[in-house]
Amino acid sequence: MMGVPKGNRPTILTFHDIGLNHKSCFESLFNHKDMHEIMQHFAVCHVDAPGQQEGASTLSTEYTYPSMDQLSETLPMVLQHFSLKSVIGMAVGAGANILTRFALKHPDMVEGLVLINLSAHAEGFLERAAQKITSWTHALPDTVISHLFGKEEIQNNHELISTFRHLITNNINQSNLQQFVKSYKSRRNLEIERPVQGGNLNARMLQCPALLIVGDNSPVVDAVVRITILMNPTTTTFLKMADCGGLPQVDQPGKLIEAFKYFIQGMGYMPSASMTRLARSRTASNSSMERNRNRSGTNTDEQRGRSHTDVSMESTPGQTKLGCENV
Repeated sequence: MMGVPKGNRPTILTFHDIGLNHKSCFESLFNHKDMHEIMQHFAVCHVDAPGQQEGASTLSTEYTYPSMDQLSETLPMVLQHFSLKSVIGMAVGAGANILTRFALKHPDMVEGLVLINLSAHAEGFLERAAQKITSWTHALPDTVISHLFGKEEIQNNHELISTFRHLITNNINQSNLQQFVKSYKSRRNLEIERPVQGGNLNARMLQCPALLIVGDNSPVVDAVVRITILMNPTTTTFLKMADCGGLPQVDQPGKLIEAFKYFIQGMGYMPSASMTRLARSRTASNSSMERNRNRSGTNTDEQRGRSHTDVSMESTPGQTKLGCENV
């Protein structure tokens, strides 16, 4: 945990992607100067998947690595352990998939979700075949790099790729990582249904507001666009970050934090948060977002508003154990 839970406010709970842990995935974001204001209002709980924390021992050969569903079912125990009533989830890739499952199963525990690089579908036959061929010809770090970053980044941003290749190779137990990767690649569909007026009242959908984020050069940009079609349009914001690669929280942390502040304000928190200029796409829903931002200035923690729009940001060139970082 970072900080102390603030009254009846939710705690920010993070979950990382494959090849990363909470430090390599979120450290640069939460150390960014623009995040300090948010940290004054919310405590943070970072969660590491089993065996992915730095210095982790190799998991026993008798240990069966949990599925995405099983990992999501450990999170209520995390909340109980730290006496947390509810959370705002922030997660990337595999972590986003896990937190979405958690929110679908336990809507009373999740007030909002910030989902970066969410892929809601299981891997298809062609994807599995391509992955199998790749595993024959590429080392595990190369496979993870291709998952995290787009081709343009891999070809042009050698310093960034070298840094993360080093982190993946030296900071993560490779045997444990292989099991986490396998678990993610074996995921089931989330089976989210878009609500239809007069349709199925028991449709499987998120009950909380969600902010979906992806860089326009991300390898999963098409997958994220597909999932937005299935989300509830009245509670979902889609943010496609311009000139941004596979890890927006690393590539453009300041712009992501600004979007996060707007999202939090839409939930009725931090009404007086300082803002810089955010460039938005020219869509019919812009006026809706403006109304929600204005309304959030008078909301209290008990009077929650919500902002929902599609946004584009401009840039300038067995027993499952999850690790919870205590600071």
